[in-house]
Amino acid sequence: MTKFEAGTLVRCRERDWIVLPSESPDILMLRPLGGPEYEQIGIYLPVNQSLQIDEVESATFQLPDPAQSGDNTSARLLRDATRLNFRSGAGPFRSLGRLSVRPRPFQLVPLLMALRLDPVRLLIADDVGIGKTVEAGLIARELLDRGEARRLAVICPPHLCEQWQRELADKFGLEAAVVRSGTIAQLERGLPPGDITVFEHYPVLVVSIDFVKSERRKESFVRGCPDLVIVDEAHTAARSSSNRSNMQQRHELLRALAAGKDRHLLLLTATPHSGVEDAFLSLLELLNPYFGNLDPNRLSEQERKALARQFVQRRRADVQRWLGEDTPFPVREAKETTYQLSRSPEYSKLFNDILAFAHELVRDDTAIGQKTGWKQRVRYWTALALLRCVMSSPAAAETALRARLGKVTGQAGEEELLSVAETDQQLAQYVLDLGDQEVVQDFDPTPVVEEAEQVLGNSERARLQKFVQRAVNLRGDADPKLLIIAQEVIGLLRENYHPIIYCRYIATAEYLAAELKRRFTRQFPDLQVIAVTGASSEEEREQRVAELSTSPRRLLVATDCLSEGINLQEAFNAVIHYDLPWNPNRLEQREGRVDRYGQPSPIVRTLLLYGKDNPMDKIVWEVLIRKAVTIHKTLGITVPLPVDSESVVETVVRSLFQQTPVVQQLSFFDSDRQLDFGSIDETGMTVEDLHSSWDRAVEREKQSRTRYAQHAIKPEEVAPELEESDKVLGNAVTVANFVRNACERLGAPLVATRKADQVERTIWSLPLLNLPPTVRERLSPVFTSPKTTQKSRGQDVLITFETPVPEGVRLIHRLHPLTEALAEHLLSSALERNGNGNLPPASRSGAIRTRAVSTRTTLALLRLRLLIETAGRAVPLLAEELVVVAFEGSPDAGNVKWLPSETAINLLENALPDGNLTTGYIEERVAAAVGWLKNMGKDLEEIAYGKAEKLLESHRRVRQATHTGRVTVRPQLPPDVLGVYVYLPVVS
Repeated sequence: MTKFEAGTLVRCRERDWIVLPSESPDILMLRPLGGPEYEQIGIYLPVNQSLQIDEVESATFQLPDPAQSGDNTSARLLRDATRLNFRSGAGPFRSLGRLSVRPRPFQLVPLLMALRLDPVRLLIADDVGIGKTVEAGLIARELLDRGEARRLAVICPPHLCEQWQRELADKFGLEAAVVRSGTIAQLERGLPPGDITVFEHYPVLVVSIDFVKSERRKESFVRGCPDLVIVDEAHTAARSSSNRSNMQQRHELLRALAAGKDRHLLLLTATPHSGVEDAFLSLLELLNPYFGNLDPNRLSEQERKALARQFVQRRRADVQRWLGEDTPFPVREAKETTYQLSRSPEYSKLFNDILAFAHELVRDDTAIGQKTGWKQRVRYWTALALLRCVMSSPAAAETALRARLGKVTGQAGEEELLSVAETDQQLAQYVLDLGDQEVVQDFDPTPVVEEAEQVLGNSERARLQKFVQRAVNLRGDADPKLLIIAQEVIGLLRENYHPIIYCRYIATAEYLAAELKRRFTRQFPDLQVIAVTGASSEEEREQRVAELSTSPRRLLVATDCLSEGINLQEAFNAVIHYDLPWNPNRLEQREGRVDRYGQPSPIVRTLLLYGKDNPMDKIVWEVLIRKAVTIHKTLGITVPLPVDSESVVETVVRSLFQQTPVVQQLSFFDSDRQLDFGSIDETGMTVEDLHSSWDRAVEREKQSRTRYAQHAIKPEEVAPELEESDKVLGNAVTVANFVRNACERLGAPLVATRKADQVERTIWSLPLLNLPPTVRERLSPVFTSPKTTQKSRGQDVLITFETPVPEGVRLIHRLHPLTEALAEHLLSSALERNGNGNLPPASRSGAIRTRAVSTRTTLALLRLRLLIETAGRAVPLLAEELVVVAFEGSPDAGNVKWLPSETAINLLENALPDGNLTTGYIEERVAAAVGWLKNMGKDLEEIAYGKAEKLLESHRRVRQATHTGRVTVRPQLPPDVLGVYVYLPVVS
């Protein structure tokens, strides 16, 4: 069989095809001419030749038929349908044709940085909500499409696996296999015969970092890991000064992956420093071992420049207006409010009694020291757990107090079962807000109280049991915290906000959801209220949130299982901190779920609640939270604690037990003066020292974001590449114009219905049932998915072409099935060989009389196929481009004048008919133009070579450093004459 080069045309199975690049010389890869990428096929040549299954022969692209002439609108439709159908466009960025989103201009900066590195090692530390996922996905898609990476693995916390899988599919067209404990068996069953692992087989993986970090899995994963790795929430895999096994195992895994010198590595985190300098350096040395020896506070200019090549960190203010384009981030309106225990005498009495009991548990001075035994540490954690539960809710208090005392058997007090360190590691997760856990620990601390069986006396256990019924009686109107939050929620609901309320414990979340639902049902009959907690699997949580998102009025009560990395901005626009977090980083983690790019609401509300006469809340607020809130209000960013946050939080809270236990005199805490808790760690650091150190960290963070905001990459560097890509592939305006014109031409015109909210966005109503059956069939699954509102399931569907997207409305982009189906339908009908006598909606030829020209002008649409070849790489890349060219005059008369490209495009886009022409006259003029172009092969080849040279320049400009060698670009000739259109001057 004849060997066909990539980019050539062939005829097979009574259809024309484009030959695609193939990794194997024995496989002929074909894509239908004018057809979608998913219809491509592969022919195994040895078998095909021996069995004579398919005959493949060279094909020639047919010139337009003058008898199938249309108007100028059909010419524009054909042009846009063709370029919107491109997936491997000839622009400088090969990936943009495969994205369902058009990146914001500032999101191209990390891509430009990546293309200047070999291998790509990059730390992307942009603020929460700027779009690190899009930036990393864009780099990954580009490297894969350029052939500079072959496979991709995303390593992330387990609760983000499904979100990453969805993002890769929806935005980047990458179908990923999720690898975690619940999926590994099924994936292994799908492996082909032979000695191959899941990590070696699947081209795109999303891997739970906690599944592969163990010694049992790590070696297999490192051996089979793809050559391109994205690590999300990378700060949770930094080197830990606290020597917690979770972080250490994660960090050792990343060190093993980084040891592969040719592996591309992208680290994503909004908090690279995590408050600890050594942790920050441990991330930097993954990019380059040399960086691990730097002093970030004393960098030479050479060191700063070296680090800036691989580290980008930008605030919203850095990108909100960039390259003349505004990015509509929401405005955050923050509020703090307090509740008073004293408004409920019963609740205040229970809290004070449990506080007194807690003091008794730790009254031995050694019990709060650093070197204590197992018994004393259990008593300490029991006291802390009881206090945190009773200040969370009556439900959490009841659950903890109902712990099955007596469950643990053995001689209590005779043997210390665990070391102090083991005890702390086991019990702290139920009380503190640790940031290095495999999953967020939101379960009520019953294990802590059960452990207390070993150390509590009979009288102490009896007192615990007596607290239970008192807690039960405090539900509802006797709970001042609930009453305050109910008032706040009513205000938000009346203003049409959709809040998320964050709680520390599962029992609190379920209690609060039930109470609010009971109270609001009559006032808001359409309100849906649910609780989502760690008691459900991640799949169940995701499904429940998705179902709630379809409700017109909704309220979500959640624990911190939904606080990190998950995108909730499309469905919620307010955050309430019902339980004051004991880790200040949790504030931004929670609020960042809704306060991010893509939030439809122009304003996001946040509310922070704490007890005015609650001594534990008072300490945490004064020492930690108020400082963090002030920093965020001032800078618009979060700066973590400059020391290990968990140890500081524990020590600060422990200071409560160092106060004189006169619990009845809570007015002591009403003073606005700076509380003096004495030394808060072994080094003698006081609260004043901590805040001073925090202030210094703020200054370092401001300097870091100034140094690494990548101001060196100027907008004018990005502008030409983005403009060139828009010319080749089209942009959002192209999509909007094409969809509107195509729907109108197909008998389903869009109708502008309303402006959405306070943002100037036009919402269009699409009469779905009026579209052709082939188009409608493609769209049926899309517009009947679970997220579709009931209104959208009828004949009309609400769509928009602008972001952010209002509820119940679908965003239409270049890879949306509506755009794809319309482009495929118009292009295939225009290229059909055997017409049915009907004029196609996008005609390949036409003629009009117009005042836009003063002399006869011929315009042609040329489709080019360009081969990008790199020295040392056997398989070339194939790029496609549609070129609009025009000339004045007649080749027969020898007076041809080629017009500038901008003039030709302007003529196509703006010329209007100014007179009628007969069908015969149109066919005559078009036939003459087709004949001219048939004989102008050399002119068209020169145009093709000129485009090849321009594409080569863009590749050289963008890819400044590469190991792949010298790049050449050449066109496959002749170019396809896709359309011919004649513009005739108006006769005076």
